[in-house]
Amino acid sequence: MNTNQLKDLSVYHQLVSDFFKWPTHKEEWEKYKLSDEQISFFKANGYVSDIKFLEEWQVDQLNEDLLRISDPNLPDHTLFHQFFSNASTDPNSVLFHALGAWRITPAFHDILWNPAFVMAASQLLGNKAVRFWHDQLFCKPAKHGGVVAWHQDYSYWTRTVPLQHLTCWVALDDATTENGCMYYVPGSHNWGLLEKPELAGEMEGLMEFLTDEQKAAFKPVPIELKKGYGTFHHPLLIHGSYENRSERSRRAFVLNMFADGTISDTDKELMPGTPAIPKGEKISGQYFPILIDPEKEMAI
Repeated sequence: MNTNQLKDLSVYHQLVSDFFKWPTHKEEWEKYKLSDEQISFFKANGYVSDIKFLEEWQVDQLNEDLLRISDPNLPDHTLFHQFFSNASTDPNSVLFHALGAWRITPAFHDILWNPAFVMAASQLLGNKAVRFWHDQLFCKPAKHGGVVAWHQDYSYWTRTVPLQHLTCWVALDDATTENGCMYYVPGSHNWGLLEKPELAGEMEGLMEFLTDEQKAAFKPVPIELKKGYGTFHHPLLIHGSYENRSERSRRAFVLNMFADGTISDTDKELMPGTPAIPKGEKISGQYFPILIDPEKEMAI
């Protein structure tokens, strides 16, 4: 069975299930807004965390879907842009990493249009319209889960300009220091764009690209989260996560986005398996939908 015969949910640019309820007037959006204090913290530190995105039943559904779509032998596996049963460079550690789950199941599709997610994303991007970039699944199994090396997200995204991107990381298991939670280096979003290391390679690979001053200020903080809760971070914030040697898995999904108006800076495809957007043209189309336009939503 080829991709064209499968039901590709990327053609739908709105909720396709009852996983969330989309607000119908301006007042309903208010409960999803970040506070002024949260936005100020983000600007100062490069991240804001402990935001509730999902109820427990929604987490259960996503984990059920994840178990199915992580099987590389299923036909709809071909809808992934990238799929690595193990992206780790260490054969003794495992890091499942895949891009494109939103195309496959209604639940993973609809998390893109979670009101709590899109409202906060727009605020952090200066109240602009938000366009989807790509999703990711990161799963560390119990006892032998691999690392995600220190890195900046934008170092892998320089084919898109200008830098007006944002990342949202959501826990599908309780994430702790024991099972490989994420760590942030507060303030490192002000260090400029650094060289990029191998994402699932040597944990400390980025250190060779830092100045002595940056090394002295390199003080990571653990971001422990209950399942269903998540965090936003700046595209230049240094972050990573250590191995999982605990008895519990550490599953998570990531939603990456940018402000509408971001353009392609390459004539090559922006995501594997998608039509190229010529250099200099605005990024749009089936695979990069608008998630929220606050001007339209706030005018209701």
